[in-house]
Amino acid sequence: MNPEQFVHELSKCNCKLNEKQINQFKQYFTNLVAANQHVNLTRITAESDVYLKHFFDSITPLLVFNNIFKNESKICDVGAGAGFPSIPLKIVQPEIKVTIVDSLGKRLTFLQNLIEQLKLEDITLVHSRAEDIGQDKLYREQFDIVTARAVANMAVLSEYCLPLVKKGGYLVALKGPKAESELSTAKKAIALLGGKLLEVKDLQLPNSSEERTLILVQKTKETPKKYPRQAGTPHRKPIH
Repeated sequence: MNPEQFVHELSKCNCKLNEKQINQFKQYFTNLVAANQHVNLTRITAESDVYLKHFFDSITPLLVFNNIFKNESKICDVGAGAGFPSIPLKIVQPEIKVTIVDSLGKRLTFLQNLIEQLKLEDITLVHSRAEDIGQDKLYREQFDIVTARAVANMAVLSEYCLPLVKKGGYLVALKGPKAESELSTAKKAIALLGGKLLEVKDLQLPNSSEERTLILVQKTKETPKKYPRQAGTPHRKPIH
């Protein structure tokens, strides 16, 4: 997928980019590839792959669950790495307010430089583990939408993310193919943490064999205070 095809495929989904946005994605690609020579941000560096597997992939929640993304939505991206999915979502919908959480300082340095270059506003970077920020009053149950892409299986991911979602808000998990199988072992965790599974959407990225799954969970009640547990525990002892 070259940049022109990227713009075309988005416009087919009723998502039209202006010149500023098109240039922001071009700058994003340039910065990503340059920084990747010094910091391990991604194995995907070919332009066509970045546009398809990073940029377009990151925007799919907005295309599929369009009704949950409001202009003033407060979004938290857990384990964003090189900024996926939150930075592409922010470029496409500039009014959203974004908080990015990552535990690696070098990635946050890259993101800080990127945000300045792209002149993006209303983005907060937090150097923290998900388990710690989930217990922080500043962030706990403060977000309309929490996103996570390729971070952990659904049981562990729910414990990372649902404590950050406000009641009535949503967790959007961006997954690889056939992720539905994860849900059978995650049902207890989702319910215990105050979530309710709303939708599982399988999709294929345009003109490719790349399959993805989007999982939408709504927060219906407050998360018990003991969750998330101490750093490392959700991964070692998932809720079953």
